[in-house]
Amino acid sequence: MNVKPLLSQVIIKQMEARNQTKSGILIAETAKERPERGKVIAVGDGKWDMYGEKRIPVDVSPGDEVFYNKYGAIELKVEDEEYIVVDAESIYLIFSATDEGGTTL
Repeated sequence: MNVKPLLSQVIIKQMEARNQTKSGILIAETAKERPERGKVIAVGDGKWDMYGEKRIPVDVSPGDEVFYNKYGAIELKVEDEEYIVVDAESIYLIFSATDEGGTTL
């Protein structure tokens, strides 16, 4: 992909919405909610500080799996792939396989 986000914008590949609830009920395509979880594809260089002297780095990196505000996203289609663009401030957390105590999240 030849797209570079500006400032603190982040490009995310959305994860598929669930087809089935935990109890086994199938969800119709039209009833599925927009996913709030995805994989970071590209990250901007960060916003400038208030003096315009240095960049404030973004807290996520390509490859991170994140939870974000689904209503603050802009849809983007590049080379027949669909992505979303969000501001880094709309990303609430980064998922990891295990936390520091060894517990799976």
